[in-house]
Amino acid sequence: MRDTVTGWGFVGPGTVIILGLSIFPALWALWLSLEKWDGFSQATFVGAGNYQKLITDEDFWAAVRNTGLYTVLFVPASVLLGLFLAVALNRKIRFIGVYRTAIFVPFVASAAATGILATYLFSPQYGLINNVLRRLGVPAQGWLEDPHQAMVVIAIMSLWGQAAFTTVIYLAGLQDVPGDLLEAARVDGANRWQSFWRIVWPHLSPITVFVTIWQTIGAIQLFDLVYTTTRGGPLDATKTIVYFLYEKAFHSLQFGYGSAAAYALFVITLGITVVVVVYARRRGMEAF
Repeated sequence: MRDTVTGWGFVGPGTVIILGLSIFPALWALWLSLEKWDGFSQATFVGAGNYQKLITDEDFWAAVRNTGLYTVLFVPASVLLGLFLAVALNRKIRFIGVYRTAIFVPFVASAAATGILATYLFSPQYGLINNVLRRLGVPAQGWLEDPHQAMVVIAIMSLWGQAAFTTVIYLAGLQDVPGDLLEAARVDGANRWQSFWRIVWPHLSPITVFVTIWQTIGAIQLFDLVYTTTRGGPLDATKTIVYFLYEKAFHSLQFGYGSAAAYALFVITLGITVVVVVYARRRGMEAF
């Protein structure tokens, strides 16, 4: 009995936190998605009405397209850049610890700081990027104020902050590659590219699946950088799914409709994750 009480004494607080901050809000949001509620008046049960409205809401589908564009821009670039940086940092050179730390610093920076930096760098009037372009004789660009460029800028700034994550994961995988296999490949006459493609890359395949899923989930849930830079503009060109549900729930006070959008986001995320995991397992690249 003492061991049981002691065990629950350790896991009990964590269990309460998980139930209180994740499971309970998720169940409550599911129930809210079936109601029409503004946070003050009596809630009205509408069943699947919020979901039916969501299907025909052009603003929602525009947010889905914007999120999809950002995901396509960000995920492959973050995976490839992380792999490149990891290979570059997987060497025994002087001050390698300093270089690795410098690469990881942007990852721990807050989204607010990243947004402020993006606003400064890509401002059409006084931004550093446009100042450089003017010196080179290139016309200044609209960047965050141009509907065709704003999402690209956000993807670039996300890449600056998030590529460090894939770099660290790939770096750990590279250091786990058996050295005797690489030595045997060199003895057999394989060059660096052949050794990487035939030995290192197959070893990193499960890691690639993991970071792809992780970065995809993060891309679909993009909110903070949009909130600190464009607030969904210009002309809703950067309004993502999460920002859409934020506006509906906390600006328009349509908590039921916002909860329905949140569960639509959950279904989209789950579907993409399942597809990637099933494809990876069929190709023998299991990461889970």
